[in-house]
Amino acid sequence: MENLFAQRLENLRGMMRSHGWDAVIFTGSDPHNSEYPAERWKQVRWLTGFTGECGDVVVTLDHAGLWTDTRYFIQAGTQLAGTGVELHKMRVPGQVSIPDWLPLKFDGGNEVFIAVDGLCIGAGMVREIIDKLAAAGVQCNVVSVPDLLSALWTDRPSVPQTPIFTVDPGEDRQSKIARLRGWMGEKGADWCLVSALDEIAWLLNARASDIEYNPLVISWLLVGRESVDWFVLKDDIDDGISEKAFDEVGADGVELHPYADIEEALMDLDGTVALDSGRLNWHLYNISAKGSILDCQNPVAWWKAVKNPTEIAGMRAAHVQDGVAMEKFIWWLEKCMENEKRISEWDAAVKLGQLRAEIPEYRGDSFETICAYGPGAALPHYITPSVDAPVLEPHGLFLCDSGGQYCGERFCGTTDITRTTPLGPCTPLEMEDYTLVLKSHIDLAMAVFPKDMATCRLDAFAHMPLWRSKRDFGHGTGHGVGYFLGVHEAPPDFRQNMDGRPLKAGLIHSDEPGIYREGMHGVRHESLLLCKDAGTNEFGSWLCYENITLCHIDTSIVVKELMSADELAWLNAYNAHVYAVLAPLLPAQVAEWLRTKTEAIQ
Repeated sequence: MENLFAQRLENLRGMMRSHGWDAVIFTGSDPHNSEYPAERWKQVRWLTGFTGECGDVVVTLDHAGLWTDTRYFIQAGTQLAGTGVELHKMRVPGQVSIPDWLPLKFDGGNEVFIAVDGLCIGAGMVREIIDKLAAAGVQCNVVSVPDLLSALWTDRPSVPQTPIFTVDPGEDRQSKIARLRGWMGEKGADWCLVSALDEIAWLLNARASDIEYNPLVISWLLVGRESVDWFVLKDDIDDGISEKAFDEVGADGVELHPYADIEEALMDLDGTVALDSGRLNWHLYNISAKGSILDCQNPVAWWKAVKNPTEIAGMRAAHVQDGVAMEKFIWWLEKCMENEKRISEWDAAVKLGQLRAEIPEYRGDSFETICAYGPGAALPHYITPSVDAPVLEPHGLFLCDSGGQYCGERFCGTTDITRTTPLGPCTPLEMEDYTLVLKSHIDLAMAVFPKDMATCRLDAFAHMPLWRSKRDFGHGTGHGVGYFLGVHEAPPDFRQNMDGRPLKAGLIHSDEPGIYREGMHGVRHESLLLCKDAGTNEFGSWLCYENITLCHIDTSIVVKELMSADELAWLNAYNAHVYAVLAPLLPAQVAEWLRTKTEAIQ
């Protein structure tokens, strides 16, 4: 495999020489700036072998580099070995981003030609590259070559088209489009180009399975003052499910078009089109920029993130059923250890999937399940191997990060949960790390804070117990979660970055601090928090959290002396709530087991 990727790089350099390109840039995204691209757009993986969700590549005639963040350093180091691709680390002190690295590579006074797949790189990133090179005295010519790799990637998958169906989230598409048109009127825009797939799905109340783990429809949406055009057709539609959905949206005035016709439509527009160059790809941005554009963020992302009562009820119901599956899973895992049954990480992942599949509303996982024992758990985004997976042993820590997509007559929703479980005796360091991460998790969940506080300020709640012990983690503390949409939903984003976007009642985001010790173990505790109104007094308006995830937190290795009285009270109350809700839904032997697992720490 190492030779395969090295050969692919050399083939790409042959193309570069023939066209006179000095560099080629690939991002890990797709034409819609998606975090999870469909198979067709996993260009970084095809070229380098790196399978992480976050990675951009620059190839010059004498260097190839992959830029990724702290979640993937260990993974990237392993997967890139022997490929000729060097790892460039992001989100660390002294980091050098691609726009900052290119001026170091090319001397001032020179003219360089940089080729990009214009469909799969953001306009904002290209403009930053041009500006940084210009500031260094380098004349940069960006050559946009849509689907650049297709000449080498001969068996490249096509654009997917899966059956499309509609959902009822408590607000119809006519209302949502009317809201968007109201915003357009305020901004003086005649058109709004919506390119983010989750925003399109939310606006049209439409779902599909075009991208693994994400119930999304690969499409474009162009909203006018009096028209709505949905560029969604890739092949002939011959399934009754899609036809029914198209009849529904058509009755609301939405016209259907071939997916590829978006380019021609943008060329023919009269009036001002609102678009977000920070999220739109370079190719379509250049087409749109030939006319009148209003470059700004539309409000759809925030509208989508703030859940209405129907969506909140659906998410709560999804977490009840998901909690049943999780408790059955942890019970099964514990019994396997007690009975000395040989199971691997992969066996555990398969079992959890089977338990979720027993839920009638289950429509698949919300991301690839992470089952990691011991050293594997030190990789925050570990890939559980299906072949020769490590075998679980009755000691140490087992980390499982997983989630489900659910939609049916009873409810719809998306879940994301991590539980770190002791499989038997643990070392004092494992117990200490486990407890400190739990303190961090609880401290954020207990937070009460002023309305409209920025997430970056609240992020310290989940770091302070670790910082006091001079420990930390490199990934974000949390992310938004969609309503039967993406498990990672912007804009809620818990990081230390100076981001002034405020928290609002109705937002749902994860709470997932961790500790990772390379070659030893990893700990992460994750639940989803619903931001709620906590009342108003003479000092202002307040918000707080409700933990909507339902699965007990193991207390057997908690170092009680490290916990505050408030933290212990929260933990005992949470576990008691989990038992009260889930026990009636569990088999008798599992319910009895859960009773013992949720007994209060005295």
